[in-house]
Amino acid sequence: MIDAHVHIWRLGRNGCAWPTPELTAIHRDFVLDDVAATIAGTGVEQVVLVQSQEREDDTGWLLAEAAASPLVLAVVGWIEPAAIDPAARLKRFVRQGPLAGLRVMAQDRPPAWLDDPALHGQFAALDELGLSLDLLVRPQHLPGCVALADAFPALRMIIDHIAKPLIAGGGLAAWREAIAPAAERPNMMCKLSGMITEAAAGAAVETLAPYVEAALDLFGPDRLVWGSDWPVINLNGTYGSWIDFARAAIPGQHHEAVFGGNARAFYGVAA
Repeated sequence: MIDAHVHIWRLGRNGCAWPTPELTAIHRDFVLDDVAATIAGTGVEQVVLVQSQEREDDTGWLLAEAAASPLVLAVVGWIEPAAIDPAARLKRFVRQGPLAGLRVMAQDRPPAWLDDPALHGQFAALDELGLSLDLLVRPQHLPGCVALADAFPALRMIIDHIAKPLIAGGGLAAWREAIAPAAERPNMMCKLSGMITEAAAGAAVETLAPYVEAALDLFGPDRLVWGSDWPVINLNGTYGSWIDFARAAIPGQHHEAVFGGNARAFYGVAA
């Protein structure tokens, strides 16, 4: 099994400015030793490290950690959106460690932020180098995701956390309508991760069932990737409850794809 969405950080180092102190459950250092302890006994063998800071220092540190550990399958990094010669920056990072792609963090930005041409240089560079794009978005950003998928049809893209629907507010119908056009794009995948933190405080993990079912229906088992969003999941859930629920919610015949094979294919990592 592969956990396709894990974060590590050292507070105040490597560009780390988040999480802030009020997020007491996760306001401490999390490193690969913590990852290993968390996944022990779960069946997860490797993880994808995903950037959590909008700093290139963070990407460089993740790559160094990954290069020294067989636990890490790949790294999803970040570069300055309007960087000059993004392809050169990406090539330097590829030489440092197992960079699979980049992530853009649109979640707290205006709905049309992804339309900004200043962002498109890095997308073209990813396309050129055969790397991938993670999209941290909310439902209001999904039209921009569709436009990107159409503008870069050969670029592999994945919507993190199923676009963070308003689970606590009963947002199933509106989210499904918003994400359906993205699911129609063959270069767009969806990550089953980071969902319990969008539910009401203390909500049972079973609250996520309709969203998992809808994602499976819309994207199909070949374009869904499982991840935990650890340690952020600790804000409103546990690693064990999420992995147990996900295993039960995804039909057994699709486990090989959703819990591993699709991540390898999307991030361009051979078995």
